[in-house]
Amino acid sequence: MADQVELSPVDLEILRVLQNDARTSNKELAAAVGLAPSTCLDRVARLRETGVITGQHAQVDAAKLGRPLEAFLFVQVRPHRRPLVEQFVQHLLALPEIRAVYHLTGPDDFLAHVATTSAAELQRLVLDELTSRDEVARVHTNLVFQHWQGGPLLPPATPQHHARTERDDFSRSGGGAGIRRRNR
Repeated sequence: MADQVELSPVDLEILRVLQNDARTSNKELAAAVGLAPSTCLDRVARLRETGVITGQHAQVDAAKLGRPLEAFLFVQVRPHRRPLVEQFVQHLLALPEIRAVYHLTGPDDFLAHVATTSAAELQRLVLDELTSRDEVARVHTNLVFQHWQGGPLLPPATPQHHARTERDDFSRSGGGAGIRRRNR
């Protein structure tokens, strides 16, 4: 994976804190990760420059914005060729109902997350903006009843990281008092 950036444990902690609350001030962030504010600011700048941090976003409640009905639209296009893919994605991204678009492998070519005002608006979106297009062969719609947000995205842990974390957790919990530990 050539694009992966090497991250220190402090970098990972910075990412964890900022993903939980991107509004954390540099002073608060520096205190949370145990760095001087100037060093912390440099670390965050490096994470931005290397493309690890790609932006800061406000999460909004679609229902409170008048779009209470969310759905996933699985779309199959034919022919599935690069010029058509790029044109189709641009069409989707121009629609105000679109929250996200994913290009997939498998029987469906795209997954579009949408938020609409009603079932009638969802039907209009599917019929007028998707199935009316020549390249759209099929649309399968799944309604969203509820969703949950995952925790901070961090790189996969290495076996050494797991061992260190378990050891640190054991130590913090008061376990192993008086037991001598080797440094790894």
